[in-house]
Amino acid sequence: MHLDNGGGAPLHPLARQAFLQALDDGWADPHRLHTEGRRAARLLDGAREAVAAVLGARTEEVRFTPSHASALRDGLVGTARARRRAGGDVVVGATERAAVLHAAADASHAHGGARVVVEVDRHGRVDADAFADRVARPGVALAALQHANGEVGTRQPLEAAHAAARSAGVPLLVDAGASLGHDVVPDAWDLLAAHPADWGGPAGVGVLAVRQRVRALPPEPEDADPWAPGGVSVPAAFAAAVALQATTSDRDAEDSRRRRLTDRLRTAVAAVPDVEVVGDPEDRLPHVVTFSCLFVDGEALVTELDRAGFAVGSGSACTSSTLEPSHVLAAMGVLTHGNVRVALDRSTTEEDVERFLAVLPAAVRRVRDVLGVTGL
Repeated sequence: MHLDNGGGAPLHPLARQAFLQALDDGWADPHRLHTEGRRAARLLDGAREAVAAVLGARTEEVRFTPSHASALRDGLVGTARARRRAGGDVVVGATERAAVLHAAADASHAHGGARVVVEVDRHGRVDADAFADRVARPGVALAALQHANGEVGTRQPLEAAHAAARSAGVPLLVDAGASLGHDVVPDAWDLLAAHPADWGGPAGVGVLAVRQRVRALPPEPEDADPWAPGGVSVPAAFAAAVALQATTSDRDAEDSRRRRLTDRLRTAVAAVPDVEVVGDPEDRLPHVVTFSCLFVDGEALVTELDRAGFAVGSGSACTSSTLEPSHVLAAMGVLTHGNVRVALDRSTTEEDVERFLAVLPAAVRRVRDVLGVTGL
């Protein structure tokens, strides 16, 4: 049972149909003037229009990029470069994705500034007043704040952060990679990056929306598609848009159903000895639950649960393949070891959750037995 759907959910059935259709109709270069090229261009334009409608943006403000990481990096670096006369500082939350933290460090260093990190509380939420104070200081090129954290599910005070940034004349880049398609993203952003694979679209494509009032320099200005040098896959972009429309259409019903399941998970997991459930219990994404187990190695627990037939995440959601201690949990000041992240897909059922809860206590106990820490 796959319970590691954060950042890579199964392809939505309608997205699969759309992708196959676009392989037949949108295979050509959309920049060419012949019939096949114009047909591909219509599919790509339709995909941008569909995504823009969900975001409440203009079609011309939406771009497809090669990946979510490239959307984040290019949006941040391009805006910092365009605003270098305003200063070189980049303000970020402590629980942003590694791609944002690294890009902020590079962009600020390139323009004589600094990456300014705003700390978070034990739920992983930045202090809105501290964020406002930082963006109001002289020399800030831009700020970045996620809508919600994909590792622990906590929503950020996005409206307050955006209002403060607007008041200071600083653009706000919002990472909606963990939330778009799952949750309502407020109209409180100047740049927004999103991750189609997270909502059931295909991998290999990202979304970057830039408000027309924001000046941002694309990475390859001489390319026919400056925000995606060499172009993007038309079938992938078209399938991503179809999946987003589909997940948005029944989002309220899915929200209610998955919140019931995550509430059940949070309650039952907390009853396992020496286990801490992290993230805000209420103001959070509907499908993410994260917990940490004392006296347990995260890699060993993931392996033990995999043997029992359950795929879960561990480590940091944005660098999970390294199985390094999570910088998100460290910033929150909570237990970083023995970390497990469960992200429910639309196909996850109540029976799936109950089966997972039935095997979890024994899996934790077996790992502790192997490590010789039982009874401590």
